[in-house]
Amino acid sequence: MSNPLPTSQRKIAPADIFRLLGAILFLVLVYVFVQREFGALSGDPSFLIFGAVVGGYMAMNIGANDVANNVGPAVGSGALGLGAAIIIAFIAEASGALIAGGDVVSTIKGGIIDPNYFKDELEVFVWVMASALLAAALWLNLATFIGAPVSTTHSIVGGVMGAGIAAGGWAIADWSVVGKIVASWVISPAMGGGIAALTLYFVRRTVLDQSDIEGSAKRVVPILVGVMAWSFSTYLILKGLKKIIKIEFVPALGIGFIIGLAVLVITGWLLRRAPDVRKNTKKGVDHLFMIPLIVAATLLSFAHGANDVANAVGPLAAINTAIQSGEVASKAGIPIWVMLIGAVGIAVGLALYGPKLIRTVGSEITTLNMTRAFCVALAAAITVIIASQLGLPVSSTHITIGGIFGIGFLREALAAHEKARDDWIAQAVTTATDFTARYEAAVLNERRGLMKEVAAQTSGPSAKDWRAMKKKHRPRLVERSLLMKIVAAWVLTVPLAAILSAVVFFIMRALFG
Repeated sequence: MSNPLPTSQRKIAPADIFRLLGAILFLVLVYVFVQREFGALSGDPSFLIFGAVVGGYMAMNIGANDVANNVGPAVGSGALGLGAAIIIAFIAEASGALIAGGDVVSTIKGGIIDPNYFKDELEVFVWVMASALLAAALWLNLATFIGAPVSTTHSIVGGVMGAGIAAGGWAIADWSVVGKIVASWVISPAMGGGIAALTLYFVRRTVLDQSDIEGSAKRVVPILVGVMAWSFSTYLILKGLKKIIKIEFVPALGIGFIIGLAVLVITGWLLRRAPDVRKNTKKGVDHLFMIPLIVAATLLSFAHGANDVANAVGPLAAINTAIQSGEVASKAGIPIWVMLIGAVGIAVGLALYGPKLIRTVGSEITTLNMTRAFCVALAAAITVIIASQLGLPVSSTHITIGGIFGIGFLREALAAHEKARDDWIAQAVTTATDFTARYEAAVLNERRGLMKEVAAQTSGPSAKDWRAMKKKHRPRLVERSLLMKIVAAWVLTVPLAAILSAVVFFIMRALFG
């Protein structure tokens, strides 16, 4: 087989040209629109126009990178095709941003720096916001290029911090907030991975490892779908509909519980009247999660559009308020034209550049089927709800990716344990052919009982031998190189975005100061 051409000699695919032209066209349209609407301002509209174009660029990068977390597992599992996932996410993200995206946004994302510092330095504040927006967008662009899903919130926080420090020194930053962000690098993936792994383990023990898979599925799957409906209803009420109606946590939890209970009853009724679950197979159970998984991906995308559009338009809204009113405010109103730039930009970025990260999240980290992808989506909703009520800093990106890694490592551990047990049984039972036949015919849960039967008559392996047996049989179901790349990108997000933002700020001050 011939070696591929060096990067410098490879031909640019027509699809790459199309995507680039599509992105440029969107930014040109943003420029033309803002120039026409605000070109006649009494003051200089240059930074408002610049901010709008950079805001559109940021929104596209959010669509290209962050949205993959919501639909990637559904695509990787086969519940959705790539084209269908893009269409669903396109509509849900834009709808979430426009319907429930909020009327105001914090001008200093995360409270990372004090806006009062810029009270008498309006121009410097505009430079800081523009620098933060451009730096965050550039970092997201780079992360998407190398195939690393990163947190857009952390990107914009790093951008604001870097430009803020460049403008006002180290004392301007709230380092307690920085500490919380650093903590979220561990908290988010750990919670997501733990909940996803526990959910999958529960499914395996109660359904997939049973001899009567069909009967077990008809009892357990309605409960799981009901919990999903409960968690997603609560999540959507708290995070996705706060612009439409403000509901506190306890009432939201109660409303979600009623919805979840209704879904549990309906799902149970449907399954009791459904034909056999694909002849009592694991594949048949897997298929039962297809529709809940598609619904979960849609709701996650809607809530993401409602919440994370602020990462694209927050600094732009701050620039708009500062230029229009001549004041620095801690909260900025979001005009409809600003929200449109964010909503359409996210959708355009997803359509043009989203497939790369969708494939990474959906299939390149570890193999996902619908059951595993369902566990990841459920873990994402539950983790966000728990963390928000405990005041823990979490990233939806880190939660989802942590959930996928948790699923992969659990599968590795269980496979190693099962193979090691099989080895031990083979060594302990050398002549009892009837027992061997019973063991080979048994399902996983039955094999555990047979293992105890043998253990009662023989001495089991030592702890050292058991660890050695499991290590010998541990498969590689998680892509380690991708794990290291993603973790490195997470750790570098805030400092690199901060450095980029500081550089951009110094350039602006040199050019316009």
